[in-house]
Amino acid sequence: MYFQRKEYKILEKGAIPRHIAIIMDGNGRWSELRGISRSEGHKRGAENVREIVKAALEIRLEILSLYAFSIENWMRPEDEISIIMDILESSLTEEFPNFMKEGIRFKVIGDRQRLHRSIRVLIEDIEEATANNNNLILQCALSYGGRDEIIRTVKKVLNLNLSTEDIDEKGISELLDTKGIPDPDLIIRTSGEQRVSNFLLWQSAYSEFYFTDTLWPDFTKEELIEAIYQYQLRNRRFGRVELGTIKCI
Repeated sequence: MYFQRKEYKILEKGAIPRHIAIIMDGNGRWSELRGISRSEGHKRGAENVREIVKAALEIRLEILSLYAFSIENWMRPEDEISIIMDILESSLTEEFPNFMKEGIRFKVIGDRQRLHRSIRVLIEDIEEATANNNNLILQCALSYGGRDEIIRTVKKVLNLNLSTEDIDEKGISELLDTKGIPDPDLIIRTSGEQRVSNFLLWQSAYSEFYFTDTLWPDFTKEELIEAIYQYQLRNRRFGRVELGTIKCI
């Protein structure tokens, strides 16, 4: 499937990234600019997730990862956290039938023990029910922090009593929350900020980045396509010396 840009350039089908991760930022600023409550911004942001997941299916991505709620977000006011969790629970409940219809496998990474029990049970039920779906893996980072993930992984290594010779990159990767999921090819951050904010620190070692001033509720399918187009213009060398033109993989 090819997508045409307004400049009449097209995406190369063979160079569409397997895995795109998005740092969804800007819900609060979106609401403040409109003089409405932050809760309305979070609701609009959740609605936009549905649109971007739909676009990911159309583009035929293999994996879409969304940074929904960080470990640091637990420091926000309790009423805002409660609103976000209510939106999360209702959104997952509403979207579950669509996950099954569209063949979406749902997966959560992060310290889910900090989530309310009802949300944990809902997540586990959806993960189990969608485990064999294969049109798109939707990986949601909830109560997630890259450093926290690495700390939890180190504890797993210690519990395994491995010798230093048995510890390597592959072994570490298989103990991370993202076990079995390839590293992101492209990471997108909305809202104008240009930092990773503790997201997929291990996994993003060779990811390409796309930063946009667009606030998350306004991020569209068209800008997702633009990000992919910009990705396709880059040469990914993975630390190697460039010999001729190396296409994105």
